[in-house]
Amino acid sequence: MRLRTPGSDQPKRHPGRPTWHGDDVSADVRDISTDAGDVSADGRDASAIGVTGVLLVAPLVVLASVAGAITVGPSDLSVTDVYRVVADRVGLGSSGLTLLQQSIVWDLRLPRTLLAGICGAGLAICGVILQSLLRNPLADPFVLGISSGASTGAVSIVVLGVGSGAIGLSTGAFAGALVSFALVLLLASLAGGTTDRLVLAGIAATQLFSALTSFIVFTAADAEQTRGVLFWLLGSLSSASWTDVLVCGVIVLGGLLCCVAGAGWLDAFAFGNDAAASLGVDVGRIRAVLLVLTALMTAVIVSTSGAIGFVGLVLPHLARALVGPGHRLLLPATALLGAIFLIWVDTAARTVIDPEELPVGVATALVGVPAFALVLMRARR
Repeated sequence: MRLRTPGSDQPKRHPGRPTWHGDDVSADVRDISTDAGDVSADGRDASAIGVTGVLLVAPLVVLASVAGAITVGPSDLSVTDVYRVVADRVGLGSSGLTLLQQSIVWDLRLPRTLLAGICGAGLAICGVILQSLLRNPLADPFVLGISSGASTGAVSIVVLGVGSGAIGLSTGAFAGALVSFALVLLLASLAGGTTDRLVLAGIAATQLFSALTSFIVFTAADAEQTRGVLFWLLGSLSSASWTDVLVCGVIVLGGLLCCVAGAGWLDAFAFGNDAAASLGVDVGRIRAVLLVLTALMTAVIVSTSGAIGFVGLVLPHLARALVGPGHRLLLPATALLGAIFLIWVDTAARTVIDPEELPVGVATALVGVPAFALVLMRARR
């Protein structure tokens, strides 16, 4: 369901009201959404489902998914074993398991599963932000070339040896993401700035930065680096560590809290830049901050997991069907659904062709491409 832009009835300004408070903007959006016909009505209709069916149940499903996914694999582990290992590590008792079993849970599967959930939540949040700011149902970091740019930046750090450690890798990915997104916006603007031009510009940027990444790998990397980088570029969580979990968790949680605090701005952007400006939103500043935040989250995720596509495209539409378009409910709901989705996709990717491992980006593409086609057909109606 797409939000309709208000027509001849222009939203009223409120003299003396501070123009930068997200809650005030939310109130104005609720005022005009009755005439526009979507936000408040759909929000009320979906509120029961959103609060009880998603925001209360989904966190429990996330916890159950983490515990259940850790038990899947060649080692004979149960949910009770997982609980005992975690309790042992935090000083609440002894697990009674072998050192190998404890290592499998604590050092391998638990950080990987947590990182999958965090990456899924972060990519889904990025999709919500981009679809709202750009008013494009097909927008997500992968489709718009942000992930490809971040991959190029990260590979430049790894292969060319500029910088070191997680900070250097994330910085390179962030720079690449910003450059790629700036190029997409420039190309789309020069081509007319319409929705279809934006998607075409994203495809062009994706191909450009994918080619640059391949050029760097094949001209500067040795055989072992080439194999590792190419597998990582398809999306892989096999090298997940607790450091990755901490860095990604802090960035994604911070991004989610910032966006929820500014949910009223995102609601206003859904009606267009002019409507948002008339509601008192500093369009240029808020838009820039949110786009940079999106690039930062994408860069950190790509630097740890590679380019995982279509999560930010598929999950926001599913969340809207459950909780409506109001971003105060939509953002946390999408994050929870994204976490659940990627946890189980990664679990399937590491077990379906055991003992080999399927890149998680391949698995998400198998799900995401049909969903992309469905969204594309609905957008043409």
